[in-house]
Amino acid sequence: MSDLRVFRRRADSYKGDYGRVLVVGGSVGLTGAPVLCALGALRGGAGLVTVAVPESIYFVVATHLVEAMPTPLPEAVGGCLSSASLAPILALAARADVVALGPGLSSAPATQSCVRRLLPRLRRPLVLDADGLNAVAGRPELVRCLPAPAILTPHPGELARLLGRPVAAIQRDRLVAAKAASKAWRAVVVLKGHRTVIADPSGKALINRTGNPGMATGGMGDVLAGLIAALVGQGITPFDAAILGARLHGLAGDLAAREVGPVGLLASDVAARLPAAIQRLV
Repeated sequence: MSDLRVFRRRADSYKGDYGRVLVVGGSVGLTGAPVLCALGALRGGAGLVTVAVPESIYFVVATHLVEAMPTPLPEAVGGCLSSASLAPILALAARADVVALGPGLSSAPATQSCVRRLLPRLRRPLVLDADGLNAVAGRPELVRCLPAPAILTPHPGELARLLGRPVAAIQRDRLVAAKAASKAWRAVVVLKGHRTVIADPSGKALINRTGNPGMATGGMGDVLAGLIAALVGQGITPFDAAILGARLHGLAGDLAAREVGPVGLLASDVAARLPAAIQRLV
């Protein structure tokens, strides 16, 4: 793959050459999601990662991310993002190459309102995940607000909400569902699960073959969102970044499962093995 050239580092390179990723996520009770997303970005080769979280969870996140740059955001009652978070997020996004929005945000009304106001103002490539997706579900008018390029990373339940269909219908024909969502939202769609499907608005689609049942556990999608953001930040096109991200994510999971077994496999185990997965492909 020609995209693998991004992993060949020049002798005179510096951190700014490899992308600045902004992760926006987290809320009280969901502190791990932005941490795992940031780890996915760091292990995927991002040069700099900033993690913007509600101020009440700032110290928890900061203790777990010594290589990233945590930033506290104003919050609503209950420890989630509010309208006051909007301006600081936009200021941080202006200094980033790509934004990963959604991991652990919560579905609080104040947060959903913040996301809906944020999307039309973003001027950076976007990876929209988890509660970021839930904030736009049932709001088809927001399709015009997504920054181009955008990558959506839903699991089957999130895609069902986006399309207004039952989960069973999504799972019955995952390829058709991913293509329909990609066309409707004019974005690359990564439908996660067994045999992750990647689709783009032109009708192109690919089914990923790496990964294993041990990856059916919390936090795996957060790592994937951060990894895809890191690849976009390093200059890979959104569709190719989604394809490569899914492949590397599954391969890292396979490496972890061979070492520790599929039972009890953690998302952090997968993040830790991303560099080894990259080396397998380079």
